[in-house]
Amino acid sequence: MRIETLLAQLGNGKDHTGAISYPIYPSATYRHPALGESTGFDYSRSGNPTRKVLEEAIAQLEKGKRGLAFSSGMAAIASCLSLFKPGDHLILCQDLYGGTYRLVEQVYGPLGLTATYVDTRSSQKIREAIRENTKAILVETPTNPTMHITDLKEMHQICKDHDLLMIVDNTFMSPYLQRPIEVGAHIVIHSGTKYLGGHNDVVAGLVVTATEELGEKLYFYQNAIGAVLGPFDAWLLLRGMKSLALRMEQSQASAQALAQWLQEHKEVEQVYYLGLPEHPGREVHFAQASGAGAMVSFALRKEEQVEQVLSRVQLISFAESLGGVESLITFPAKQTHGDIPEELRLLTGVTSTLLRLSVGIENVEDLIADLDQALRD
Repeated sequence: MRIETLLAQLGNGKDHTGAISYPIYPSATYRHPALGESTGFDYSRSGNPTRKVLEEAIAQLEKGKRGLAFSSGMAAIASCLSLFKPGDHLILCQDLYGGTYRLVEQVYGPLGLTATYVDTRSSQKIREAIRENTKAILVETPTNPTMHITDLKEMHQICKDHDLLMIVDNTFMSPYLQRPIEVGAHIVIHSGTKYLGGHNDVVAGLVVTATEELGEKLYFYQNAIGAVLGPFDAWLLLRGMKSLALRMEQSQASAQALAQWLQEHKEVEQVYYLGLPEHPGREVHFAQASGAGAMVSFALRKEEQVEQVLSRVQLISFAESLGGVESLITFPAKQTHGDIPEELRLLTGVTSTLLRLSVGIENVEDLIADLDQALRD
């Protein structure tokens, strides 16, 4: 079945009652049939029926072997980092979410994990950063917020040559537009809060592994640490994912129109959007993904315009997060990337004039009108 059908049918036929919408199982614990016997569920930290259906769904969508659902995207990343030990070294893309940088540097750094931040658009720079103790490469592609593209096939070859884990944060694309396991990734991570949930009403993280063995290792950390997704949140995520294809198509079409409009605006210096023909990395991106997505970043000509735009937008909400049906705008330098040192931020284009726009499903003419009045002198 094609992905649109898989999405619409998530959970259908999975419950013994015949429920079309898979039920919420809020039980914390489960009765054993007899000593030494189990129904397959014992305690909800270790496994819950609603969460299990979600985990099976994301594994199927990403073409992986095992899916795992966590209480947040950061919990998902933290569990993946738990695979490594003191003295291990990681390579990460320069232009990445500030929360990931904070977790690596301030939580796992003091525990002995080291990291090098590389412009992963260059395969040569990745190879030059590899050390004897390097264990993995973790990238976002496209990156947040300046849409840098890593060639996943090249990255797979590098990882194969040096026996490294290949980890890809696929939040911006979702499995509807990109499936990194198909080109060699060992682990795929999602902030389920974003496009998968799609309604700004649930916080969640998802991980998919390419092998059962790796899935078992991560399940150990999921169960041991206990940062699992609750059954009601798992149900919300399943419900949201059913409309992913429709939402992404609408948002993507509007993002294209908005990016083209912003390019022509006299107060806009630069637009970052993969749907624009001149975007660097576009050819590589469309060789590994089927769409440009719905994230648009743009740099204004003057710093003082940032506050003006953020205070004037009315339809578009000034709020963090992304991927919901409602359009959101944020200021990465002070919000999502506030924990990244200024020197590293500026290297990747996250300047004091850059705004990031998550395009929702509203009528695009209304979104353009809102930005137009916010940018007006």
